[in-house]
Amino acid sequence: MTSQEIRVGLIGFGTVGKGLAHALLSQHDRLRQRSGISFRLATVADIGISGLPEEFSASRFSRDAQDIFNDPEIDIVVELIGGMEPARTFLLEAIARGKHVVTANKALLSVHGREIFQAAAAKNVEVGFEASVGGGIPVIKALKEGLVANRIDSIMGIMNGTANYILSQMTDRGAPFPEVLKEAQVLGFAEADPTYDVEGIDTAHKLAILMTIAYGLNVRLDDITIEGISSIEPIDIDFARKFGCRIKLLAISRNHGSHIEARVHPTMVPEEHMLATINGPFNGIKFRGDTVGDVLLYGQGAGMLPTGSAVAADVVDIGRNIVCGSVNRVPALSYLPEHLGEPTITPLQELVCPYYLRVSALDQPGVLSTITGVFGRHGISIRSMMQQGRDAGEPVDIVFRTHRAVEGAVALALAEIDALPVCTAATVKIRLLNPE
Repeated sequence: MTSQEIRVGLIGFGTVGKGLAHALLSQHDRLRQRSGISFRLATVADIGISGLPEEFSASRFSRDAQDIFNDPEIDIVVELIGGMEPARTFLLEAIARGKHVVTANKALLSVHGREIFQAAAAKNVEVGFEASVGGGIPVIKALKEGLVANRIDSIMGIMNGTANYILSQMTDRGAPFPEVLKEAQVLGFAEADPTYDVEGIDTAHKLAILMTIAYGLNVRLDDITIEGISSIEPIDIDFARKFGCRIKLLAISRNHGSHIEARVHPTMVPEEHMLATINGPFNGIKFRGDTVGDVLLYGQGAGMLPTGSAVAADVVDIGRNIVCGSVNRVPALSYLPEHLGEPTITPLQELVCPYYLRVSALDQPGVLSTITGVFGRHGISIRSMMQQGRDAGEPVDIVFRTHRAVEGAVALALAEIDALPVCTAATVKIRLLNPE
């Protein structure tokens, strides 16, 4: 069989761009043997470098992305610069020129995905975005194709390696958040500005994409409740251990039929749960289907080669479809465009789950009865209580673990408790994982 050639234009030669270039070069013969296609990196555009390494001398270098759009022989445009603009403009320009596109840009897709997918459908070109969730884990392909015969009942996962690394180190060493964050930055696990990672925003971008595919609903970032891990302290890690739990930053969505949960927040996960065992900079994403049951996908959620591998997989899939004349054989978002609907999000105040609540208060007679009285008035039942003293004259930490309670009632109770003169800091609230 004679190989056909597919030409690729790459915008952005950063970490992931280099990973893609390496994959296409080092795996060239294997990809040809598996697909019958010779994938050629024709042009690389990047304004931040002066040229390409010698090993990529067969590729053209440009500082202008228009050189890629204007080349009629380029079949697939890969955007790996990140951010909203000019990434959005570049993708729409490539689509308008009738070129297939691939991106790892979860932030862009979670905000402007509907516009991009509609533009691609109108031009009958494909959008590949496997690398936008889970790095090297083929989570999107599994959801779109491997689980196609399932109603997805829930999505739950650790989707940010930086946050998971920090929480793992805090758990294993008892170190405080600021110290572990600095170490993660030195090791390259955390960005200089880690806000998106540690405050849950990056995880929410990914959850929005997965929910859209799983449920056939146009879920956006604004639909998701987001809380980060920067307020977690070693004392909370210690109490979690006493409860037989580990604290993880989880993305959680449950499909209730008429409405869907959409939230990202620190969660106490029982040690026997499969997600509790995922540590360090790794990701783990669990789906529950009505036919298949539980499926867990685990692996490296970031990095040059793992993410480059996922981008290359999209390039190969699209190349195969071009050669076989089967473009858009699999809908980009799993559901056909006419069957995509709008979501009804479960109000967070209606969530019912157990809670861990750490109250900081003065060690005075009557304080405990006052606090428990507030809980009682709001219908919150206490499962257990622990008190950890400090030096004489300093506030004490009183930890309550509740039975299942309504989020709205808990919020009202904590507002009342935090306003008490004897309380010295805002109460720390961590949800416990609901059994499925």
